[in-house]
Amino acid sequence: MRTATATATATVLTLALAAATASPATAASTPGKPSTDGLWRVDGYGTVLSLDGDTLQEFQTTSISCLKGDRARRTGPGTYATSDGTTLTVRPGPGRSRATLGYETSVGHRSLRRIQKLPAGCTRPTSKDPRTAFDVFWHSFAENYPFFAAKGVDWQDMRDRYRRKVHQDTTRKELFGIFSDMVRPLYDAHVAVRDGDRVFAQVRPGTEMPSPQLDAKSKKFVIERDLGGAPYRQDFANGRITYADLPGRADQGYLRISGFAGYTAQEAAYPAHLAELDKALDTILTTERTRRLKGLIIDLRINGGGSDALGIHIAERLTDTPYVAYAKRARNHRTDPGRHTRPEPIRVVPADGPRYTGPIAVLTSGTTVSAGETFTQALIDRPGGTVRIGQPTQGVFSDVMERSLPNGMTAILPNEEFLNRSGETYDGTGIPPHITEPVFTKDEFAKNRDSAFDRAVSVLRNDG
Repeated sequence: MRTATATATATVLTLALAAATASPATAASTPGKPSTDGLWRVDGYGTVLSLDGDTLQEFQTTSISCLKGDRARRTGPGTYATSDGTTLTVRPGPGRSRATLGYETSVGHRSLRRIQKLPAGCTRPTSKDPRTAFDVFWHSFAENYPFFAAKGVDWQDMRDRYRRKVHQDTTRKELFGIFSDMVRPLYDAHVAVRDGDRVFAQVRPGTEMPSPQLDAKSKKFVIERDLGGAPYRQDFANGRITYADLPGRADQGYLRISGFAGYTAQEAAYPAHLAELDKALDTILTTERTRRLKGLIIDLRINGGGSDALGIHIAERLTDTPYVAYAKRARNHRTDPGRHTRPEPIRVVPADGPRYTGPIAVLTSGTTVSAGETFTQALIDRPGGTVRIGQPTQGVFSDVMERSLPNGMTAILPNEEFLNRSGETYDGTGIPPHITEPVFTKDEFAKNRDSAFDRAVSVLRNDG
């Protein structure tokens, strides 16, 4: 997941990979003035960008505020690198008034519209007092968060109830508590409040966030119980990917993916993670194996997310036919949460080389989070047959916005929707399974059962 502690944190300029924040990139100065230099408003995202020679500067805006965000340095024609090594690309559109912004770690593009001057708030200092911080916090959600109605939360009521508790002498600890109380009813794993090392975040009731402990426990359990010790199993991508042919069934395979990030042992930028993924896929999906397999189990039950682009990259090895994974849009109106950017279809295009195109059983649970969910969604309309087994996913899909507050705190929230072909989202409820089975419960562990795995083996055997 694009994370900060237990929640996703990606800004318009920074899409952090879980357990794999990148080291600073070396930015090469490129001669000549780019045609995209100038000021741009991002459609949605509450952001203005200033491109000036070798520098890209972000401004985070609301109707009452404008605060400087991240900076990036130009590394080539239309490309910029943030301090953590993430590459973003600005491409001119028709004429000089339009452009697009893209991220190597994400999917889709953001539309830019040229403006003549910065918003007025960007040219004057912003007070750091508690009430101003409160107002910027409230407006950040009011103008960007898409799911208040679905969550049954009256955000205006939250302002009326809590602003009266904020005074000039309100402490940071008290203000942090107020912000936490305001977002608590959202039960959104992509929402968080951060003040230094102090973070408030939570998941949907009845679920838990993936943790290294749960990841290790479940992996050991599957290897010993389901794979018979798996003497021929292979681990890839810093242990995030595991593959084994099922014992006694050379025509069925098991692929475990615990995240779409952290694929290298050292801090590295996105291309290094992509290279590790390709090594894994080239080793697993050989010509011989793709011909032999009659069924593949993909285990996403403990998956903390990461890069949506890596998920699409895997999906491209699982089809011979192009198709649309989902469409992506963002809220883009300050007062009307029902208005969005135009949905952009995200396509899956068959990769070169061997591809597996047979039946797939995807195992999911409430600890299938963020990019784990967008990958699950990318397989829904996959040609070749995909059945989901287990429990609903967590229900958070969007890239997330990391909004700086005047007092140095940070608000973290989503603003995007990932649409299925019916134009609906799975936010909040998660993607439901076709077949419901318990997943890694105390009873399952105690009785040495893995009902979801066993059902997947049975379903694939019948399909084969």
